[in-house]
Amino acid sequence: MTVRLDDTVIRLEGACHLEDADALTILLQTGEARPVDLSACEALHAAVVQALLALKPSLTGLPPSPFLRDLLLPALAVERQARPSNL
Repeated sequence: MTVRLDDTVIRLEGACHLEDADALTILLQTGEARPVDLSACEALHAAVVQALLALKPSLTGLPPSPFLRDLLLPALAVERQARPSNL
């Protein structure tokens, strides 16, 4: 499974596909606020990215993929700063 709850951290591992967006959304919406660790993530489907944009969890770890690390993570950080969290 590419979305895994490890104690209080949600870990995205390998290539996260469309169906993983549902699992991620459920984990982020239930219970306490949980950080999402991307250190083992190799690829993200756009639906998973949308879940991260919409639910705004704290992100930890640097993914090995240069695209995710150098382009997507900075874009997610800019989005968090540009938009108030109550929208």
